[in-house]
Amino acid sequence: MKQHKQASPGAPADADAVLDAATEEDERAFFAITGTTLTAQEEEFIATPAEVLPRQERVLAVHWHPEYVPLPLIRRRVEATFPGCAQSLIIPTQHNEIITYGEFAGVEVDCYSSGFNQKVQLLLHFRAERRERAGVLEAMLAHTARYRSSQLFEFLHVLSGRDEARLTSVAADTGAAEETIRFARLHAVKLLALLDRHLGSLPVDILKNKLVRGFLDAQRARYGDRLVTRVQAFVQAVKLRVKAQFPMQYFYRASEVIEEARGFGAGIVIPHPEQFWPILLADYDVDGCEVWNPQSQRYTEFLIDTLARKNRKGWTERPQLVFMGDDTHMSEKLRNPDKTSDKVQREIGVQPAWDDIGIRKRLLASGMDRARVINEYTARLSA
Repeated sequence: MKQHKQASPGAPADADAVLDAATEEDERAFFAITGTTLTAQEEEFIATPAEVLPRQERVLAVHWHPEYVPLPLIRRRVEATFPGCAQSLIIPTQHNEIITYGEFAGVEVDCYSSGFNQKVQLLLHFRAERRERAGVLEAMLAHTARYRSSQLFEFLHVLSGRDEARLTSVAADTGAAEETIRFARLHAVKLLALLDRHLGSLPVDILKNKLVRGFLDAQRARYGDRLVTRVQAFVQAVKLRVKAQFPMQYFYRASEVIEEARGFGAGIVIPHPEQFWPILLADYDVDGCEVWNPQSQRYTEFLIDTLARKNRKGWTERPQLVFMGDDTHMSEKLRNPDKTSDKVQREIGVQPAWDDIGIRKRLLASGMDRARVINEYTARLSA
């Protein structure tokens, strides 16, 4: 008798039938976007930087994601990128998973700000030897990772037509054609079925919304760029609707994360200024704020001035430091090696805003530069 394991959330009842209808190309596409084993060629590709910056002597990189790329290869890439490096602070920040790199460990935490009624993220950094004191935080992160991955299944639940009301609402708002909706629904059902079959062998970090994007992009060779691009635009609208309506109460509060992190001496930085700069108004106990990253450049000068003003007036116990995050996602370089998307081009420790003439003027006025931030933040993490 055929044994049926427990289905993943939102998996269709006719999963086996859908799999029978799926082509070998669908199976190959699925394994291509979920595989984490690197070939020798991919290892060499990761270890070889796209650009060498011999004149940059200081490297500050406290917001980047190794994902499934091995840290020794990343270290080779960073060292080859900055052969003249004399001072550095390099700490990975995987989503909801603590990763150790040399003397330090870090994580980017999803949490909830009740004062602003929104999901926010915090970067936590600490010395590697303190990880043994982070047991409670690791349990909090495991819960958060499981909950965060459930958004993928809710997204596919809507996209596959199991939540017809929300799918119809987004279709009406976007004016999507029937062909577009039908294509998106079919491939959402296929992806749910494939996830149901292979879920037990997949790492939790793979279960992200971008899996849908990857699966659809894999259809371009068969169906053409024009159709898939239209479908991707519609799918993006569905994703945004699901994210906006995703319940927040199961995330830990930002104040809870901060209290636990401070308990074992972690430093805390607010990332993604475009989205989260208002929480500076909440006076959370943090060490500083990103004022720039590749997708958040609009408020850079305003945020530098704001942090400088807070420091002058002594509004916080310790000076608020200026950070810039390259927000590099290493898997993007392997998933899309020939594409010119913004995420593919990002590099660990490469933050051009530090050298922008207008921004440097404000940094000097605020008493901030890479050297001071590296020295000060390293001292705080070591206290």
